[in-house]
Amino acid sequence: MTRDTARARLEIALARIDDANGEGARACLTVYREQAKAAADAADARAKSGISLGPLDGAIVSIKDLFDVAGEVTRAASKVVAEEGKPAASDAPPVRRLRAGGAVVVAKTNMSEFAFSGVGMNPHYGTPGNPADRARVPGGSTSGGAVAVADGMCEIAIGSDTGGSTRIPAALCGVVGFKPSRQRISTEGAFPLSQSMDSIGPIARSVADCAKADAVMAGEEFLAIDPAPLADLRIGIAQGMPIDALDDVVEKRFDSALAALKKAGARLHDQALPLIDGMIAVNARGGVQPAEAFTVNRDRLDRRGADIDPNIRARLERARATPASDYIWMVNERARLVRAMDAELSDLDVLVAPTTPIVAPTIEEMSAPDVFARKNAMLLRNTSVWNFFDCCAISLPLPREGGLPAGLMLVVRNGHDRRLFRIAAAMERLFA
Repeated sequence: MTRDTARARLEIALARIDDANGEGARACLTVYREQAKAAADAADARAKSGISLGPLDGAIVSIKDLFDVAGEVTRAASKVVAEEGKPAASDAPPVRRLRAGGAVVVAKTNMSEFAFSGVGMNPHYGTPGNPADRARVPGGSTSGGAVAVADGMCEIAIGSDTGGSTRIPAALCGVVGFKPSRQRISTEGAFPLSQSMDSIGPIARSVADCAKADAVMAGEEFLAIDPAPLADLRIGIAQGMPIDALDDVVEKRFDSALAALKKAGARLHDQALPLIDGMIAVNARGGVQPAEAFTVNRDRLDRRGADIDPNIRARLERARATPASDYIWMVNERARLVRAMDAELSDLDVLVAPTTPIVAPTIEEMSAPDVFARKNAMLLRNTSVWNFFDCCAISLPLPREGGLPAGLMLVVRNGHDRRLFRIAAAMERLFA
């Protein structure tokens, strides 16, 4: 069995999951050991015969704990749902496509309860330690997926992104996280948070692996990513809120990235984003996403609120008083702002900003509810803007020279996913 076979790579992933000194028990809530071995052996047999099911044939993949798997309760990392939920009748469509494409599904990964936090802490199933510093949070809500990729428990993690849930943990753990144009990948069979903003995306060590997983889940043909020329690329540097109050590490890395892009010949300019004020006005009435999240979980809150993560419960309860008239106004106003932002970005090739304004906080400091609320808002601040405006975005790890990870977020208009992958691949190569 050579090291590059699917079975050999799976055995390495399983050994990382089983390592008593590692994060496997906290990162992976269900391990599909025997099924994964059978899938890996089948992939190797196909490879021996010169047969391929696609770009993920034999890839070791994990899936977030909110995806339906036939015969299992979809917990969404919730004690209440685990105890009361009914087994899924079938796999979620993205999972079906992964399996049909030959992916080896090794585990279901941990997450923030109901996917409603950018921190990644979970009082029910444990909090996976950040790979750069185990005393720090991994970011959320796809916490286990990012840790699993960074620690070699899988090659690609499939998560969801409603306010930054693939990009935030990717940035904090030093890997790549992609949020697609929302409509491209089905959210059927994924435990919902916000019907208006949920999207399904991958986390991986490379842009290419994210692009492969994205194509398979979207049911599209994968075409090799040809990096876009950086010379004369029109790059807008987000101004205002996205670059306010950056911590020293993030500010230094962001400035270094801009300098490298400028040296490569890109055309950088400051991009004002006045439409963010409109988003802030919508969110001042409670926001679309919290109102929808409350609706999904209202019955659980009423019956078993004490069994829900108190930080998550507090966020959900704030939406209880949102009037229907305000929700309708917010939905309509958001639609107007989405159209306006699409026009605003039409003269750019890409917009850039720090993925998060701060590096990963410590788990200990986040145990205080007021600190949790404040830093959760900071972690979500930059990424959630682009869910609101229905854009496509990716987080790339920036060179860190042994320090804590920070991410560079690239944003393009809805529907320009392939163009974003080409630009991201070029920047990935520049920062390597």
